[in-house]
Amino acid sequence: MTKAPIAGNRTGRKLGQKVKKTKLKASSRRWLERHINDPYVQRAKLEGYRARAAFKLLEIDEKHNILKGARRIIDLGAAPGSWSQIAANVTGSTDADVRVAAIDFLEMAPLPGVKILQLDFLDPEAPKKLIEAVGGTPDLVISDMAAPTTGHQKTDHLRTMHLCEVAAHFAIEVLAEGGHFLAKTFQGGTERELLTLLKQNFRQVVHVKPGASRSESVEMFLLAKGFKGRKPATAEEAVEQDR
Repeated sequence: MTKAPIAGNRTGRKLGQKVKKTKLKASSRRWLERHINDPYVQRAKLEGYRARAAFKLLEIDEKHNILKGARRIIDLGAAPGSWSQIAANVTGSTDADVRVAAIDFLEMAPLPGVKILQLDFLDPEAPKKLIEAVGGTPDLVISDMAAPTTGHQKTDHLRTMHLCEVAAHFAIEVLAEGGHFLAKTFQGGTERELLTLLKQNFRQVVHVKPGASRSESVEMFLLAKGFKGRKPATAEEAVEQDR
């Protein structure tokens, strides 16, 4: 069971620390104070995760059981790699038998059992390279992708929703029957077309906000469980694909 961090001295660090006034802007100083006093940040360091985001995935799994039985996992927007760490652990992935593929346009330090692609997911070659990297059909596609923020909420929402939609189409193309898809989105309303698409292809679609997601954050996660499988191509579609 994944427990929420308890404010205290599990890491030996005292909470409530202040950042001394320096040349930092006030907003930067407030962010740094929040970061160093965040119990999830401290717990991530204690338990060896690269980022506090690990607990978002663990808390979602605790409630929705999406990691159990996963044999191959693709991690989109993976940097710095905490979700990939969990994925490698649950799949038993090793460098000799890679079962986890991770992609991000940011550089990631190597992780045992994870094939890392430093590449924009929107690159036309990305889907093919991910499938080759994971070595088979994935049971789970997870996405923590978010477009760089502009400060304009509507613009940020639309840009991240586009990434979510592209990830959803990718998941539908590659998932094994019964597999799951998890993706970051922002509050402000999921596009109706995306929800319709997911409900047509998965047995259950829900929005989730784990406890590890900061209360002031507008992020949420869209979870689609139980992929129904791809329908056989019609004769016309088969001819079109062969052209």
